[in-house]
Amino acid sequence: MRQNLTEATLGIDIGSTTVKIAILSKQNELLFSDYRRHYANIRETLSALLQEAFEQLGNLVLYPMITGSGGLTLANHLQVPFTQEVIAVATALKTLAPKTDVAIELGGEDAKIIYFEGGNVEQRMNGICAGGTGSFIDQMASLIQTDASGLNEYAKSYKSLYTIAARCGVFAKTDIQPLINEGATKEDLSASIFQAVVNQTISGLACGKPIRGHVAFLGGPLHFLDQLKVAFIRTLKLDEEHTVDLDNSHLFAAMGSAMNAADGSKVHYTLEEMVGKLSTEIHMEFEVERMEPLFASNEEYQSFQDRHAKSHVKTGKLSEYHGNAFLGIDSGSTTTKIALVGEDGTLLYSFYSNNGGSPLTTAIGSLKEIFEQLPPDVKIVRSCSTGYGEALMKAAFLLDDGEVETVAHYNAAAFFNPQVDCILDIGGQDMKCIKIKNKTVDSVQLNEACSSGCGSFIETFAKSLNYSVQDFAKAALFAEHPIDLGTRCTVFMNSKVKQAQKEGASVADISAGLAYSVIKNALFKVIKVSDASELGSQIVVQGGTFYNDAVLRSFEKIANCEAIRPDIAGIMGAFGAALIARDRYEEGYETTMLSYERICDLKFETSMAKCKGCTNNCRLTINKFSGGRQYISGNRCERGIGGQKNAHNVPNLFEYKLKRPFDYPSL
Repeated sequence: MRQNLTEATLGIDIGSTTVKIAILSKQNELLFSDYRRHYANIRETLSALLQEAFEQLGNLVLYPMITGSGGLTLANHLQVPFTQEVIAVATALKTLAPKTDVAIELGGEDAKIIYFEGGNVEQRMNGICAGGTGSFIDQMASLIQTDASGLNEYAKSYKSLYTIAARCGVFAKTDIQPLINEGATKEDLSASIFQAVVNQTISGLACGKPIRGHVAFLGGPLHFLDQLKVAFIRTLKLDEEHTVDLDNSHLFAAMGSAMNAADGSKVHYTLEEMVGKLSTEIHMEFEVERMEPLFASNEEYQSFQDRHAKSHVKTGKLSEYHGNAFLGIDSGSTTTKIALVGEDGTLLYSFYSNNGGSPLTTAIGSLKEIFEQLPPDVKIVRSCSTGYGEALMKAAFLLDDGEVETVAHYNAAAFFNPQVDCILDIGGQDMKCIKIKNKTVDSVQLNEACSSGCGSFIETFAKSLNYSVQDFAKAALFAEHPIDLGTRCTVFMNSKVKQAQKEGASVADISAGLAYSVIKNALFKVIKVSDASELGSQIVVQGGTFYNDAVLRSFEKIANCEAIRPDIAGIMGAFGAALIARDRYEEGYETTMLSYERICDLKFETSMAKCKGCTNNCRLTINKFSGGRQYISGNRCERGIGGQKNAHNVPNLFEYKLKRPFDYPSL
């Protein structure tokens, strides 16, 4: 019976987010193809695709071959040959587009550049970061309340491009959110997101190796999003002759594996047999490893809570206070924190809120609230700002002092534990580890290119599962089998979580796994310690993320320590800034800070401009305040703020550095 059926080859490409199949005739004619998202249900998706092919083509005899990042386990289960993705793509290109010199391929979570040079094939691929891939585009689309195809439509009408980080999805959000609030159009933002993907792919993968000759664009994002392809062509300065146009560029790995099957695979099944093989349950990967529970019992959790309840700051009612008060403002990347303290360090007022992309508006609202509560005999005599928007706050409200974050955080931590030797701060998008030696900041480590596992990742994940952050954190406390997510890019982590869900992991297991992951990222990726005991013995933890008991417990378990978490962990920067203002105050000092009336009347406008002072073309953010004052940021030299091009009063530090070693008197 089998001899009477038509024979064909079947290529299956199992990607991180999609399943692609291509059925080819012996002459490489495409008989059937499809491309579908699998949402971690790979077996069901592939079964449905093959069922459709069966209904259209009948019971063909197929010579199958599988490729793709998720294909190896499936190949073993189905007893079907497996081929490496680059080999599959190279085979398809040599057959269908032999003049290709370079292929750029974007997938859901991977990005590749393949060079074809004199018969040799060289591949460059993303490793630990999935910035600039299909999943990154999906994340950015949700920020401007559309999907990937919506981004594509908007990008067709763009007028200017903004600089957006493509290195990490969480950092890109920080770039995009203020632009949204400053009135940037969706058209410009969409085109800028695509440009960020282009920049990430070219700089991160090519690493300086030229992309020239005939260039082919492969993969779903580049096939379905024509404006993304246009951005690549524009950046690489390709003409029509050197742009390789392909009809089924999203299916090339599947088509290439089918072509490889034709070249010698002896394994064959009917389409009906293939569908039958997929009807039984398959574990697509080895089981995700599990970790020990955070708390073994309610009693253990109660003891943990009682211990941390002791670390609290003395608070007082502002309306009942008499004397001088000191103000601290911590303007972060996503939140604004404000603290008002009395002469003895009593916390009289605190404020913590998301800044909604406009930290000034948020701060003005809080300062008005302070002044409205201020008793007649209480005066704010000195003020200090810190954080991401330190200079902006100081310029807007004419504050007395500005201080770097690390010093502000140390002052706050030392208030709770004067012997502190390490401060670990995990915020929404940043992590800091501040080492203290002899009551002085000795070293600081920050996350730079990756913010995987910061607070905003937990928040985003909680929302995706329809949980509030509080309920999501609570679920983790008594999880029986927390999943081990390791230290990975947030986009890759999503896949691991989906896989764990397929294996029956509960929301509690996922939440506890994320809590462990946040700490592992902080310790082993950011601070890069080989052993958590290196941190010290007197550790203070702070930042909004540590309000999550599961994250704090994870840290204590991994670092094998008992940390101090102040009850004001989220506003420690502002509290530290207020303490600095208190320590610097001298009797008779007159504050420069705006009065209540002037704060109420304060109006500001924000605009963007490009500095033409030199070839850097810095993109300036200009804040103009009522009264003719202005504050300019984004400049990399003094020209952007109207500084002289040749300021003769600036010392030549290069000359000083060269002469200094030889100017010491001889011993």
